[in-house]
Amino acid sequence: MKRAPLSLLLGVALALPTALHAQNELSNFTATGRGGVATTFATDYQAIGINPANLGRVGGAKFAFTIGEVGAGAGSQSLTRQQLRKFIYNTNDPLSAPDRQELARAFASDNALNMNADATTFGLAVQLPVIGGIAISNRIRSAGHVGLNQNAADLLFLGRDAPVYTSAAAGNIPLVSEALAGTEMQFSALNEFNLAWGTRLIDLPLFQLSAGAGYRYIQGVGIVDIRVQPGNLQAYSAMSPVFDINYGSLTTDPSFNLKTGNGLKPVGKGNGFDLGLAAEVGKALRLGVSVTDIGHMEWEGNLVTGNDQPLKRLNSSGVGTYNFIKEATQIFAAGTDSLFQYQAGQTRRANLATKLRAGVGLRISEYFEAGLDVTMPLNEVAGNLPNTFIGAGLDYKPVHWLRLSSGLTGGAGYGLSVPLGFTFTTSFYEAGVSTRDVVGLVASKNPYLSVAAGFLRFKIGGDVQ
Repeated sequence: MKRAPLSLLLGVALALPTALHAQNELSNFTATGRGGVATTFATDYQAIGINPANLGRVGGAKFAFTIGEVGAGAGSQSLTRQQLRKFIYNTNDPLSAPDRQELARAFASDNALNMNADATTFGLAVQLPVIGGIAISNRIRSAGHVGLNQNAADLLFLGRDAPVYTSAAAGNIPLVSEALAGTEMQFSALNEFNLAWGTRLIDLPLFQLSAGAGYRYIQGVGIVDIRVQPGNLQAYSAMSPVFDINYGSLTTDPSFNLKTGNGLKPVGKGNGFDLGLAAEVGKALRLGVSVTDIGHMEWEGNLVTGNDQPLKRLNSSGVGTYNFIKEATQIFAAGTDSLFQYQAGQTRRANLATKLRAGVGLRISEYFEAGLDVTMPLNEVAGNLPNTFIGAGLDYKPVHWLRLSSGLTGGAGYGLSVPLGFTFTTSFYEAGVSTRDVVGLVASKNPYLSVAAGFLRFKIGGDVQ
């Protein structure tokens, strides 16, 4: 039985905010300004992955396209803002003994760290007579979640001095699944090619109903999914060569499908589907419901699967600097100082992060719209929300060239958030910058560092003011 690095969980997942310096809908800067409230707001290509039925609504742009809408965020319900920023910006600073003790306590949380980074490289939508609205896009999505029990946090920052070894020294050596029960570490990175369609089914003076469907072909760039419960360890990963994982002696195993090369070389593939309905009641009320990311992935390249075994004593003294990626790699890498044991795998099928979205919106005029959204995860897989998201959002245009967005949101592994967005608009062009939580940018507790931006969004024809 061969070993591979656990760092392909911790190191890669936490590399995300560091690498991008920047979850869902973060590539949609207009939705980010409302904290992700989008089920009844999203139109044209921005409806992809949210509610394709909105493509069947009439009165919007006849043609819309974008290049390069991006966003990223990282938040914690247990770290302070200063701690979170140091892991991103001050990676060379050493950790003192009190720092280690403090971080061991802080990381013992169900939501020690949550992160997302999305990029829409291009998006296009067109309204066609009779057929309805059609949209295409390419989007790169990544998400990570870290939740540790106290033993896992102690092992990470105290190493061989972790208290869990006290009982082990007396001959009571627990299994990894017992010592780390309650620990969840997840990361996913996907490259999607999307096609969506929406059309109007009912068109009455005071009631309109639209339906929509979406399809996406998905290239799997990376997956890490580790969940530990008493007596049950589920752990597997498949990472693209772009992450530069050293698999050691696993590369000589004939059952290991080694993938090498440059760029976002996929190590898996899959297919996903979205279904949605959208209704307009009277002139002001909008309703929407959708199920997104129905489908599964087949992970094949660089696939390793974890096995349960008695907890081993670490040789290291734990993380020594804020360079979490490097330090975690040294602690959990292959060799004698590894907590997990891995074996090569041929293929693994995994469900996509399926979600149920429901929303209600009130469009008072072309200058003001408010809405309420609920998004519920329908399975527990890497990349999905850890719990239900609830949000209230609004758009307001104080002048014809400026739209302000804000609201109040909570859940999805984050605390209560106050989003804020600024979008500059003309009859055919939009550009904007937004954040999921303006308070989280400066608050000491429950920090949430996020930003989304788009500067090349064009909308032509129809009512696009």
